[in-house]
This record gives sequence, C-alpha cells and structure tokens, in this order.
Amino acid sequence: MSHSATPSLAPAYSPLDISRRSLGWQAAAVLVGTGVLALASHIQVPMFPVPMTMQTLAVTLIGALYGWRLGAITVLAWLAEAWMGLPVTATGSIGTLLFVGPTAGYLISFPLVSVLCGWLAERGWNGNRPVLAFTSMVAGNALCLAIGGAWLATMIGVEKAFLAGVAPFVLGGLLKSLIGAVTLTALARGKAGAAQ
Repeated sequence: MSHSATPSLAPAYSPLDISRRSLGWQAAAVLVGTGVLALASHIQVPMFPVPMTMQTLAVTLIGALYGWRLGAITVLAWLAEAWMGLPVTATGSIGTLLFVGPTAGYLISFPLVSVLCGWLAERGWNGNRPVLAFTSMVAGNALCLAIGGAWLATMIGVEKAFLAGVAPFVLGGLLKSLIGAVTLTALARGKAGAAQ
C-alpha cells in the first residue's frame, strides 16, 4: 500500500489552506486581507493610558492564516494602499508622511510581523496548538513594539520612546495575542469538526 496519502492526513497549519488554492483565489484573499486590515485600523478599544486599535491583531492573524509569503504580500499591499492615499490607516497620514512620522516604525514592522507569525504557523505554532499559537502572537506583537519603539527612540530618546511607545501597549498586545490564539484555535477546531 502506498504511503503517499499520509501527509494529507496531518492537520494543515491554516484552516483556510490558501497556499493550495488558485492564483485568482489568492489574489482575492489579498484584497480581502487589506480590507480587514483597513477596518481593524479604525477599530479602537478604550484602554488606559491609550486606546488600542486592532491593527496588530489583523496583521498577526493574516500571517498565521495566509502563511508568511502571502501574509507579507497582503500587508505590503495594504501599506501601498495607504501610500496612495486610501484611508486605510489609523492615523490618516498618506504618502511619504506615513513612513517618516513617529508611527512609521510600527507600520514598517507589520510585514515582518506577518512573516514571523506565518513562518511560525507553518511550523506548528497555530490553532492546532493553542499555547504555541498564543506564543506566536506574543512574538509578533513584541516584534512590532521593538521596531516601533526603536524608530521612535531616534526621535525622542530611548526612555521617552519606551514610556510613550512601548509600555502603554504591552497589555493590549497580550490581550490581542489571546484573542488571536482563541480565533485560530476556534477556526482549526471548526474545520476539524466539519471534516468528521
């Protein structure tokens, strides 16, 4: 008996399984992903001391669900939309202003965050393993804060950058990591249940 069917029995890293779909389907997924990112950018949850947006939640989930390659393409497409002047970011800045202001470091980090979460998801840090999924989301949020804080530090100094651009967002990052892990787990279990 051939063992060629054995790999297909392993759970896929993403319930969407986009990497095995047609190029047209993947292009549509990129458009949907940029729309989700735009929507997430304008959702604010009141928190102390600063409100929390859902941008990084969307970025980490896109990476985990799309895979590192398509995830990065999706986030880069969203940044291109912002550069062209479409109202897809939380700040509303457009063009080159978007990439030179105090929030530029966070935006620049987004494709890397998506790559990290997608790369980890493809290696088992996904909804099939909730603790690893949560750890992946935390790593993505930490990378965003590290790059964003480093960029901000070049403008206002390390201490002020940490107090204004990192510390206030740690709790939100942990909460979004938990939401992301729960979402991935629910999607993975839903797909497993539908397959039975």
